Amino acid sequence: MDSSFYFHAVDPVAFSIGGFGIYWYSLMYLVAFGQFWLLGRLRAARPDAPLAPKQVPDLLFWGVIGVVAGGRLGYVLFYALGDLLSDPLLMFRIRDGGMSFHGGLIGVLVVVWAHGRYYGCGLLRMADFVVPLIPLGLAVGRLGNFIGGELWGRKTDVPWAVIFPESIQRGGRTSEALYRQYEAGLLDEFARHPSQLYQAALEGLALFAILWWFSSRPRPAGAISGLFLAGYGVFRFSAEFFREPDADLGFVALDWVTMGQLLSAPMILAGVGLMVWSYRRAGKTGSPT
Repeated sequence: MDSSFYFHAVDPVAFSIGGFGIYWYSLMYLVAFGQFWLLGRLRAARPDAPLAPKQVPDLLFWGVIGVVAGGRLGYVLFYALGDLLSDPLLMFRIRDGGMSFHGGLIGVLVVVWAHGRYYGCGLLRMADFVVPLIPLGLAVGRLGNFIGGELWGRKTDVPWAVIFPESIQRGGRTSEALYRQYEAGLLDEFARHPSQLYQAALEGLALFAILWWFSSRPRPAGAISGLFLAGYGVFRFSAEFFREPDADLGFVALDWVTMGQLLSAPMILAGVGLMVWSYRRAGKTGSPT
């Protein structure tokens, strides 16, 4: 009996240079930063932008540092604290994998705050400029997770389910042996939600469309940032119901709450609060910004 599910067999290494493997996930980072540069220059050309187009590369440079440093630090603190305490050098072994969006967001927030002060426009105006540039980067990042066969979803039997070989305890079986079992329909019980693609669609494409439309008109300072926080929080919280919990943490509360949901819930509250505050403040001052 043939399996009705897709067997994930994509090589995570895109190509090699001098014996050094270049991973798809790394290429996705380059694509994400490239789209930030292009869209950033487009937004910077608007008359109400806090930056000129020529200043976007500087923001991108420091943003990359914020994403990588914050993302790695957030991962080891939120998801691998025990391993970090026993092996402090884990923090610097980025090639071993492990980046946290929430940590990367904190790193970017520091960069945005510093640039807001430097250019004299303040944190909120700079943040409102930056956040519409983020979701497409998240989309390609999640696509990189899917190509790499990592951060898979929970088990399911939906027609579009995917069998990720790395999610199966091999017990000494080779990749070829696993594939023969797949062809015989013996691995269907291991089919999972492609939750990486769900997140790419929600946190990436949908959130980008919403923010790009919302930011196309003048809004009170902080409103765009608030919508980003609330929108990402809602989409991430929802997608976590289909994503397999972190193996080291499992459910962190009530036998169903994941670490991703625990970190996203405050984002929803903060985002809604920021939007309410920004519109009330604009109403009192009579200014849209």
